[in-house]
Amino acid sequence: MSDQKKMVEEITSMEVDFAKWYTDVVKKAELVDYASTRGCMIIRPYGYAIWENIQKDLDARFKALGHENVMMPMFIPENLLQKEKDHVEGFAPEVAWVTHGGSEKLQERLCVRPTSETLFCEHYANIIQSYRDLPKLYNQWCSVVRWEKTTRPFLRTTEFLWQEGHTMHETAEEALAETEQMLNVYADFCEEVLAIPVVKGRKTDKEKFAGAEATYTIEAMMHDGKALQSGTSHYFGDGFARAFDIQFMDRENKLQYPHQTSWGMSTRIIGGIIMTHGDDNGLVLPPKVAPTQLIVIPIAAHKPGVTEKAQELCEQLKSVCRVKIDDSKQSPGWKFAEYEMKGVPLRLEIGPRDLENNCCVVVRRDNREKIVVSLDELNTVIPELLQKVHDGLYEKALKRRESMTYDAHTMEEMIDIAENKPGLVRAMWCGDLACEEAIKEKAGLTSRCMPFEQEHLDDVCPCCGKPAKTMVYWGKQY
Repeated sequence: MSDQKKMVEEITSMEVDFAKWYTDVVKKAELVDYASTRGCMIIRPYGYAIWENIQKDLDARFKALGHENVMMPMFIPENLLQKEKDHVEGFAPEVAWVTHGGSEKLQERLCVRPTSETLFCEHYANIIQSYRDLPKLYNQWCSVVRWEKTTRPFLRTTEFLWQEGHTMHETAEEALAETEQMLNVYADFCEEVLAIPVVKGRKTDKEKFAGAEATYTIEAMMHDGKALQSGTSHYFGDGFARAFDIQFMDRENKLQYPHQTSWGMSTRIIGGIIMTHGDDNGLVLPPKVAPTQLIVIPIAAHKPGVTEKAQELCEQLKSVCRVKIDDSKQSPGWKFAEYEMKGVPLRLEIGPRDLENNCCVVVRRDNREKIVVSLDELNTVIPELLQKVHDGLYEKALKRRESMTYDAHTMEEMIDIAENKPGLVRAMWCGDLACEEAIKEKAGLTSRCMPFEQEHLDDVCPCCGKPAKTMVYWGKQY
């Protein structure tokens, strides 16, 4: 066990320093490396394999709803970005500009895309003429650049990977239905695939996307009680369509402006996986996105038949899970610690005695439970155990969120909770921006969302005492 202890000691305890714990896990599990470009990360094969699994699942969900993938340019001419006033103002502080091509100064600066609404609108203006051209259901997988002041791998980086859906519709009703539908896709994905429970709701006007009429969000709680905005879906009305003069002939032969949405989820969600499920031994990966779902480890590999049987089982199980074998010369203790740190959901141990008894030991990463399984039943039991790991992770995360969500009825309670109890605060709100800003200033809490599932906690706003309009989740966020 000394090897294992030594390995684990290299990870700072999350209770001691959560930020340091996070950085240790990201580096030691070989998810990323730092790049020489400020605020950028190199996503290593193990980290990228997680993203590929996320991408594959989400992409299938999008296509099942009729969305098609496209690819827009990386650069946006300055005049194009300026067309929608609120949008450009919202993104101006984060924009990276290209000013030279080779040694020549460009006549017009090019923005490196922070998001692609303007590019899609320019294209839609060219291809939408009639109601028969609608809806347009497009999505792209790409990277975007935002010049962040402070960065942390996955959570906030200068360049990151994401998908951004951009759709155009005949009516406001259709566009609103799309906005909510895509938020539900993200929520289902987080819960069914990542084992992360989320709160669905609408952002306040202060927190909504630049240029949007309404922004919907899913918010997840991390291990330290902070919230992570995990996916957003925006309704634009016809604001961008008017700015870009996108018009179509409707069914009565009248010119109309289409209604628009956009929605996105990024590599930030990998940070969410780490901070929702991880522990002091490292990563704990939800089985559905784990690059390796089962690691096979021969015990006393020098004994006759052990390695051969382990290799045979590995081949056999490829039909039911993503499986690898570690038959290297490292000690079993070192291997246990290594794959625990990498978050592999299941570990299969097989040694001489197991061979005699036609069984093996399977260990769950989420709760360390050891299960003796007959070799004849492995193909049935492994998928069942992977589902149990998923369910266990979800229940644990949900229980944590529920135990760290507090109701506040006065401003004093909000401040007290914010200072002494990490987590989310539910409180009523009058709807005034002044109160939202006062809560941020006094309690250090921002509005996370106005949840779809509303509860009437009080008649008045805890900040000003005026009649309350809506319940809001408040919290500190990444």
